[in-house]
Amino acid sequence: MDAVLLVKALIMGIVEGLTEFLPISSTGHLILAGDLLKFLEKDQRDLFEVFIQLGAILAVVWEYRHKLIHVLTGLRGDAVARGLFLNVMIAFVPAAVLGVILGDAIKARLFAPIPVAIAFIAGGLVILWAERRQHVVRVAEAEGMSRMDALKVGLAQCLALVPGTSRAGASIIGGLLFGLSRKAATEFSFFLAIPTLGAASLYDLYKHRSLLEAHLTGLLIAGFVMSFVCALLAVRALLRYISRHDFTVFAWYRIAFGALVLLTAYLGIVSWSR
Repeated sequence: MDAVLLVKALIMGIVEGLTEFLPISSTGHLILAGDLLKFLEKDQRDLFEVFIQLGAILAVVWEYRHKLIHVLTGLRGDAVARGLFLNVMIAFVPAAVLGVILGDAIKARLFAPIPVAIAFIAGGLVILWAERRQHVVRVAEAEGMSRMDALKVGLAQCLALVPGTSRAGASIIGGLLFGLSRKAATEFSFFLAIPTLGAASLYDLYKHRSLLEAHLTGLLIAGFVMSFVCALLAVRALLRYISRHDFTVFAWYRIAFGALVLLTAYLGIVSWSR
């Protein structure tokens, strides 16, 4: 295996794992990192990114394994477990439908560094605006959400179809605006990631199955493992962080990073893909 390619695969895994569940857009970071590293051909890179995303999803499944088992085993007799499961499915549907309808068009037009940088900045400004509003908590725990709460969060998540917006950011900030506590919004975003990212990843893997080649196996495994480990660390760190802080730091990070990409493109310092 090419050592340089392996290092690049590990870097991509780190980027995916650290950014997937933070409100800073893993897709946007992967587009920028892959472009900067010149990692694989575009079709193979897309396949790699989809595959390592499964590692991040597995991290959430592992972190919440006890609760997930409780929910799945309690679907018949436990009203709270059944309600949480139904809410996740309700929130999942809008992005799933729009993803199937618009996914290819969005990938063809917006999966590039400059649109991602613009989305970084726009998303950062939205987070700053949301954090400066008075936050009235109506729902303290994810289990206390209504069906309408779930639908609203699901509709907010649709904004993440635009790369650079952030699925986690759209669902968490949307949840805060709709009256969820930080803990409820963040945990529900984690739960919602499982069907949303899982279905999208498996669908993309099926569509691009012809690109799976033996020489990619080692890179895929390395990226998957690194993504799992880093995502597990990021999820635990985020839960600790939100107990004492808001999301303002992520907003300023998004704005600064987006501005840096636009500046380097304007000055010709980095030859970003168009």
